Amino acid sequence: MKYNKEKDSVMHIFTSYLERKGYRKTHERFAVLDEIYSVNGHFDVESLYEMMKTKKYAISIATVYNTIELLLECKLIKRHQFGENTSRYEKSFECSNHDHLICTACGEVVEFWNPLVEEIQKAAIVSTQFEVNYHVLYFYGLCPKCKSKKADNA
Repeated sequence: MKYNKEKDSVMHIFTSYLERKGYRKTHERFAVLDEIYSVNGHFDVESLYEMMKTKKYAISIATVYNTIELLLECKLIKRHQFGENTSRYEKSFECSNHDHLICTACGEVVEFWNPLVEEIQKAAIVSTQFEVNYHVLYFYGLCPKCKSKKADNA
């Protein structure tokens, strides 16, 4: 694992979590963590596994699935459904709050941030006295490429 402050921090969090829970600290689990924190954007378990096999990791798909569950439990990744049958994940350590645009034709996911969404959340908190830990907002539609294809076929 290349050294950087983010990876050092997530390694420490994961190591502490495994120790607290009495789980083994295996090379394979840390390899999964390293691979996730080396990738930008969203991923599914199958593509992560294939990427690791391509890089010659000796790892089973079961180990990848089990490690994903551990990383979810210690909040180092988040799970998304995006209206698909397959879960997709993204790293979550010190990631800023953001929302998603999902293309219903090609599955592209675009992340965005808008201060108006944050203002709506603040107003909801004030009016309801609700304690918000996080929010999830998805918009579904067509990306510019698929929108153009649809117009060309009309």
